[in-house]
Amino acid sequence: MSERRHNLLVERASTLDDADLAALSEAASAAILEGGGFGWVNPPGRAALERYFQGVLLVPERELYIARLDGLIVGSAQLVRPPRNNEAQAFAATLMHSFVAPFARGHGLARLLTLRAEEGARGLGYHVINLDVRETQEAAIRLYESLGYTRWGTHPVYARIQGRTVRGFYFYKLLQPGGKIA
Repeated sequence: MSERRHNLLVERASTLDDADLAALSEAASAAILEGGGFGWVNPPGRAALERYFQGVLLVPERELYIARLDGLIVGSAQLVRPPRNNEAQAFAATLMHSFVAPFARGHGLARLLTLRAEEGARGLGYHVINLDVRETQEAAIRLYESLGYTRWGTHPVYARIQGRTVRGFYFYKLLQPGGKIA
């Protein structure tokens, strides 16, 4: 018996049709329920999530990367550029709101999402990528560490999840060859 091969695709999204919005919202809801972040502890509902993702596409400083498993959107990540008035940190982008729905995990999509966002950041000329995660997101922490991210700090009161305070961990990665900032 052979294992079915899945079609994996990670791409930057500039538009989302109704079916893609619905799939992305469903995947986000599932990830939120499993503790996947966004700041939400409980899914806000499909309509709110659809508005949220439509809004992300309108923000010039944000790039939305989507992960597809057999054509269906099952995850996403956002690459956020610093505002124009922040010249001192204009060399660094931030990876935010990265998730893969629980039903689509185990295929390497989170790794592909992260690598694609890094590639996008490099292509835009960024030298550093920053991110932060809750201490409860153990798989994400392992992924980022395996990809060469350096944990540089801990926020002791980062988030409140179901009445419990959890820490947050801050990471960065140098993106240019030789780890230099020009």
